[in-house]
Amino acid sequence: MITVHGWNGTAATLGLTKSALEARVYEVKGSGMRVDTALLIQAYAGTSHFAQAVAAASGGVFVALPDVGAIDGDDLQAKFHELYAELGLLSQTYSAAIKDGEIDAYERAALDDIAQKMHRTMKELMATMFQVYCQPGARAPFGDGGVRP
Repeated sequence: MITVHGWNGTAATLGLTKSALEARVYEVKGSGMRVDTALLIQAYAGTSHFAQAVAAASGGVFVALPDVGAIDGDDLQAKFHELYAELGLLSQTYSAAIKDGEIDAYERAALDDIAQKMHRTMKELMATMFQVYCQPGARAPFGDGGVRP
C-alpha cells in the first residue's frame, strides 16, 4: 500500500511511528485511518489511490480534472472524437458479447471497463469545456449541473 516513501518515511511525515501508522492502516485494536490522514498520505505519495477507492466503493469513478493550460477548441474536438471512438468500441464489444445470447463475466468486465473509460472521457470533456468557455466561477443555474425549464 505505502510504497513511494516507505512505511518509515510516511510515518515520520505524519509524526507517527511505523507501528502507529500500521495500526491505523490495518485497524488494530479499534484504531482506524481518518480521512484527513488518508488524504495526506495520498498527497505525499503523489497519487489519487484514496480518491479512486472512495469513488469505486460509492459505485463511481474518480476523474482528475485536466490542466487546461493551452487547451483550445481543437483539443475539445479531439476529445469529442475520442468519446465517439469509445462509443464505437462499446458497440462492437457489445455486439460480439451477445452473439451467443449471453454476456459472460469476462465480456461484462470488458464492457464495464469501456463504460468507465467513457465516463472519464466525458467528465474530462465537460470540465475542459467549462474551463475554456465559461467565466471564472460560473456555475449551473441550479448548482447541481441540471438544466430546468
